[in-house]
Amino acid sequence: MNRFFASALLLASFSTYADTELRSGFIEVEGGPLWYEIASGESIDGDAAPLVTLHGGPGGTSCGLQLLYPLSDERAVIRYDQLGTGRSGRPRDSKLWNRDRFVEALHTLRGELGLKRMHLQGHSWGGALAAYYVLEKGTEGIVSLTLSSPLISTPLWIRDANALRATLDPEVQAVLDKHEVEGSTDHEDYEKATAVFYEQFVRRGDAQEEVDCPGAPWNSVIYNQMWGPTEFYATGSLQDFDLTSRLAEIDVPTLFVTGEFDEARPDTVKSFAKAVPGSRFEVIPGVGHASISREPQLYRDLLREFMREAEAP
Repeated sequence: MNRFFASALLLASFSTYADTELRSGFIEVEGGPLWYEIASGESIDGDAAPLVTLHGGPGGTSCGLQLLYPLSDERAVIRYDQLGTGRSGRPRDSKLWNRDRFVEALHTLRGELGLKRMHLQGHSWGGALAAYYVLEKGTEGIVSLTLSSPLISTPLWIRDANALRATLDPEVQAVLDKHEVEGSTDHEDYEKATAVFYEQFVRRGDAQEEVDCPGAPWNSVIYNQMWGPTEFYATGSLQDFDLTSRLAEIDVPTLFVTGEFDEARPDTVKSFAKAVPGSRFEVIPGVGHASISREPQLYRDLLREFMREAEAP
């Protein structure tokens, strides 16, 4: 999750990272070319393991994850647009939009870039993909795992979303309920009511750092097929997604982080952390789901410290 992490998460002006060495390219995965970019003052196989970061969605883009590029003063930072969105290829085969193929694409990218060791970080749907990748492919070479406002269980996500919806003005709730029952979630009134939820629990406040990412739009088709029309109304193929029973299998240093007012509610994320042996749990104060853009320096400092600790002898 979420579609707004790609379109509404704004970052620092790219000139902020003018001294960062960037190189990009494409890797062929099942279904088409995958675009990636590496920000680095260090070699991928240097002493500090690279950070691979996974964007939200499904169907979002990695644009917002440039906010993590300042970490490249210690290690390579690698972002990529998942197939079907951003600068990656846009095949129309709907069978490609399934969780297992996204795992295989990440595994192919890792192999092609020669990432024998790496830190893995994912935000929202990216957190779901990161956790699922580790559970499916194993922990060999995974130095640390950061699950940022993650989707771990769709049933629990919707349970929490319903609790947050119940705090909205009754008139807003009535509009949401009406159009969901009628199947008219594309109605203007529904979109306006949805924005009320997003302003409180997704965007919440102004981005501290901003940049544009022209030529790399998100893909609403993937979002709707896999998730649904809004953050709080799941109708897609991820309705049954639930990793809670497998969290105890994760045996690498793991950081769970979420925002104080996040739709990925702190109490729920904390319960996930308790299920992963030795994991760490952090709450970023005053922010919602878009924590990276609202408190970028705090987020970077937290991630930098965690990766250093994971690499310590």
